[in-house]
Amino acid sequence: MSKHTVGKTEFTIEPGRHDVTITRVFDAPREAVFKTLTDPDLVPQWWGPARYPTRVEKADFRPGGEWRFISADGDTEYRFHGVFHDVAAPERIVQTFEFEGTPGHVALDTLTLEEVDGGTRYTAVSVFQSVEDRDAMTASGMDEGAAEGLDRLAALVEKA
Repeated sequence: MSKHTVGKTEFTIEPGRHDVTITRVFDAPREAVFKTLTDPDLVPQWWGPARYPTRVEKADFRPGGEWRFISADGDTEYRFHGVFHDVAAPERIVQTFEFEGTPGHVALDTLTLEEVDGGTRYTAVSVFQSVEDRDAMTASGMDEGAAEGLDRLAALVEKA
């Protein structure tokens, strides 16, 4: 697998590499996309699939700040956390990402927002510690969940 799309979201997953690149163009200003991504009150409205309600436990969007989001599937909770290394509004966020169900497998995510033709190109590059970590994440259905999350984000930012 190298490139494939789920809805309007493109995934680049090259064999033998540690990274995944996710791209999507939103029909909304970059500032609106950045604000929605970083507003703790809005995160539960776009984070992951809608069938897993999410609550924000921490969301300190500044360099050195921490985040922790908890998604629920009935009585089962899925917890994710990380640290922000760079937050440069409205164009860039660098953070770690760790699923607490597989502790110690930390990815470094760099999200870039670029203005394009009146919209915003979202590019997220996740670098995993090993090819095995990356392949386990992509085999988990990450693309479907991420694409649905970005669909939900589009619904928020493109309605204005």
